[in-house]
Amino acid sequence: MFGLKADWSLEVFERYFTIGDYAGGEARWCPGCGDHGVLTAAQRVLRDEQQKPERSVCVSGIGCSSRMPHYLGTYGFHGLHGRALPLACGIKSRRPDLDVWVATGDGDCFSIGTAHWIHALRYNMDMTLMVFDNAIYGLTKAQTSPTSPIGFKTNTHPFGAIIDPLNPLTVTLGVTNVSFVAQVVDWNPPLLYETLKAAYRHRGTGFVRIIQRCPVYAEQVSKALQGDPSGFLLLEHAQGIPIDPSAQRQFPQRLEHDPSDLARAFRLAADPALIPVGLIYHNPDAPCYEDLSSQGTDMTPQERLERFDGVLDRLTV
Repeated sequence: MFGLKADWSLEVFERYFTIGDYAGGEARWCPGCGDHGVLTAAQRVLRDEQQKPERSVCVSGIGCSSRMPHYLGTYGFHGLHGRALPLACGIKSRRPDLDVWVATGDGDCFSIGTAHWIHALRYNMDMTLMVFDNAIYGLTKAQTSPTSPIGFKTNTHPFGAIIDPLNPLTVTLGVTNVSFVAQVVDWNPPLLYETLKAAYRHRGTGFVRIIQRCPVYAEQVSKALQGDPSGFLLLEHAQGIPIDPSAQRQFPQRLEHDPSDLARAFRLAADPALIPVGLIYHNPDAPCYEDLSSQGTDMTPQERLERFDGVLDRLTV
């Protein structure tokens, strides 16, 4: 153009994301619900890691926790009851470049989704798996869940749950190829944030069980835990979760634990006397299934069509 220098250039500034870039719809969980804190922690992790919102996807099943894709400003997939993990594995298999988060609950994951939970851990695909465990079916109004404590009264067991609850940690640690197992409470924001960040940075399935408050249907469960911090055991190690001093003060019982020690991790998880919080087990060398299942994703549409036609030709009678 007349009058303009031919060597001009347009400087493009790198995008910087704020918390608002990861905000979706207005969260409609009950006041005092622990889910609010988990959502905020996940948004902080995404912000601090500067993950592009359009490169992330949150997948869920059914339940209060599973509304998280609506409230997170990324791509989202609100699936069927118990089916969050096969959906997430399918996404990761075909789009290994995407950052995958899974939001599921104690009923959604440990009951109807049990088989998918076991196999997803074995596949060890690179995703952050958050299990919101409030020991009750909240969305469907107070039925016994797999983690409801014995004697806990619900609509399905008005005289109290009659069998001991499932231990998600020992089950998880017993699965072949499991690579990252952590446990945290929703009412300790510094430890919750650091735990989700460690799970996010881990290459493999970062399983985080979040002991979470339900102020409407299971208030007595979380209040009892909050009122007696001596019932928790904070796990510390140089290779574990970074622990803020404010988080340490909330847990008087602490233990130096090497997260690479699977046998000790299982003993800690099985101990009924204390609830471990922090990084329980970590194996960064466990293989990830998407390294095998994502083969061929770099093919062009024409190459895929030719391969497909070749398979059909072999089957021609």
